[in-house]
Amino acid sequence: MTNTLEYNTEREHLIIPEYGRHMQKMINQAKAVSNREERNKIAKAIISVMGNMQPHLRDVPDFQHKLWDQLFIMSNFELDVDSPYEKPTKELLSERPEPLKYPQNHPKYRFYGNNIKTMIDVANTWEDGELKEALTYTIANHMKKCFLNWNKDTVEDIVIYDHLFELSGGKINLRNSEENLSESSSLMRAKSKYSAKKGHHKKQGRQRKRY
Repeated sequence: MTNTLEYNTEREHLIIPEYGRHMQKMINQAKAVSNREERNKIAKAIISVMGNMQPHLRDVPDFQHKLWDQLFIMSNFELDVDSPYEKPTKELLSERPEPLKYPQNHPKYRFYGNNIKTMIDVANTWEDGELKEALTYTIANHMKKCFLNWNKDTVEDIVIYDHLFELSGGKINLRNSEENLSESSSLMRAKSKYSAKKGHHKKQGRQRKRY
């Protein structure tokens, strides 16, 4: 009896383990069939079984195409049958994808984030007027909040105005403005309220879990 036991380490490697070893054996048997018409029938039957094993993917576009590609991959591209789709190749499967192009932004003031720079660029395209003025002060207040989150202290409005002037390429100049930005205490208070509320929910969650 012990001589008939099989260990996974001694068995054939499963190319797509999700389908299991019996499916792999069915595909291996299909490769050994000499009659092409019979191989085609077996291949279609295997595709049907594979589809039943993944009913949650039936609504995925090109679901059948995916099944046929997986069939050829599991056969190590050795199954010679008529497919309704173009057969994949080993070379295509082994090709390395092209590297993704990540935005190479290296801002001088990273604590403001990339979104601030995007907002400033949008503001630069607007015509002068009340809407643009409102947007620029909204950006400046958000920059001040970002600065406080990073510095956790206080900051003078003129510092924010200088940074805004620099990041906008000199197109947004509030350095001579007589209008003040939001108080540092109010910006930090909003953050504290949110943190306290979040901590309160966590505490309640722990109590419910405890009892």
